[in-house]
Amino acid sequence: MDSQLDYLPKEVRFCTKCVMSNQRPRIEFDAEGVCSPCRYAERKNKNIDWKARQEQFMRLMDQYRSKTGDFDVVVPCSGGKDSSTIAHRLKYEYGMHPLCVTFSPPIYSEIGWRNLRAFIDAGFDHILMTPSGTVNRSLTKLGLVLLGDHNEAFDRGQMSAPFQIAVRYNIKLVMYGENGEAEYGGTTRNNDNPGMPWEDFERIYYSTSLDTLVKIGLEDGYFKDKPEQNLLDFYRMPPIADLKRLGIQMHWFGFYHTWVPQENYYYAAKHTGFQANPEGRTIGTYSKYAQLDDLTDSFLYYMMFIKFGFGRTTSDAAHEIRDGHIAREEGIALVRRYDGEFPEQHFSTFLDFVDLTENEFWEVVDSFRLPHVWKKENGRWLLRHPVS
Repeated sequence: MDSQLDYLPKEVRFCTKCVMSNQRPRIEFDAEGVCSPCRYAERKNKNIDWKARQEQFMRLMDQYRSKTGDFDVVVPCSGGKDSSTIAHRLKYEYGMHPLCVTFSPPIYSEIGWRNLRAFIDAGFDHILMTPSGTVNRSLTKLGLVLLGDHNEAFDRGQMSAPFQIAVRYNIKLVMYGENGEAEYGGTTRNNDNPGMPWEDFERIYYSTSLDTLVKIGLEDGYFKDKPEQNLLDFYRMPPIADLKRLGIQMHWFGFYHTWVPQENYYYAAKHTGFQANPEGRTIGTYSKYAQLDDLTDSFLYYMMFIKFGFGRTTSDAAHEIRDGHIAREEGIALVRRYDGEFPEQHFSTFLDFVDLTENEFWEVVDSFRLPHVWKKENGRWLLRHPVS
C-alpha cells in the first residue's frame, strides 16, 4: 500500500483559487483555503526579484561552464517541451555544454520517439538508458499492484539516471526543470532553495525501499529469480556520500526563470522540432503537448484519480489558473469533463505489459479506492466530493 495514503486528510477540500484538492500528498492549505502552489504563484508574480535570480543564475553558469568544451551540465531530457527548452537555452543562450540523459519509458509512443529524435537532431549529445525488459516489467507490475503506481520503476530510473551519468562523466551540475513540490503542491520547505537537499530528494522520490520491493516481488512470484545487482542499479541513486564528496549539485531551472509550461511548448516547437499530440488532446486531460513520450502514461494519471480523487486535468487546469490563462470556473468545467477519463485505447497494450487480466486490473483499481474519497451507488463508483 502506498504510505502516502495514510496521511491524507479525511475531509476533502478544494483550493478556493484553483481546482487542486487537499488530497494531493504533502500539499498545504492556509486558513483562507488557498493551496501552497497558489501562494507560491502569487509570490512569483509579486515578490520574487527575477533580475536578481537571473544574475544568480549567470554566476552559477560561470562557475560550471567548461572552457575546453567538455560536458558541464547534465539535463534529464525526455524530448518533451520542458526539458528540450532547458537544454536548448543552456546551450545557445548561456554557452553551456549539456549532456542530455533519458531513462526509457515503459512503452515509447510514436510521437514521443519522434520528438526525442527531433530534439537530438537539433544538435544535442544524448544518452538513452534502457533497463532490462524482464526486470523492468516485473517492477512495473509490482508498482501497480502494491503501490497503485505502475511508474514506480520508471520514476526511480528517471530520477537516478542523470546522477549516475554525472558521476560516471564527472559532471558537477545537474539541471532539472521545475520544483514540482512548489509548482504543483507538496512540501514548501525548499521553495526558496535553488535545488533540493539530497536527504529530501531521497525521502520524497524514493519513499519505498527498492530492496523491500524486490523482496516482496521474490516472495510473491513477480520475479522467477533474484535480479542481478547491476540490473537493479538502474533504479538507485548513487550514494549520497559519493554525490557530496564529488561536489555534484542539482538545481531547478525554474528557480531562476519563471516557469510557464505553455511558453515552453512554443519555445520547443520553434527551436527543437517538438510536435504536439497529432491525435489531439491527451487522454485524461485537455492538453495536447504534455506527457507524450510514454504510451502507458495515461494509466498513471488514471490511478492518481482513483487513489486521490483528482487526475491530470486537475493538475493542468490548476497550473493554468495560476498562470492566468483560464478562470477557475473554466477549470472546474474542464475537470468535470475530462478528469478520470479511462485510457481505453491503450488498455490491451497496458494489460499485456503488466501481465494482468482485465479482471485482475479492476481488482487492483478498486483496492485503492479510499472510503472518504469514493462511494458506490447502484453498482457505480462515484466521487463523494467532486470539485466545486
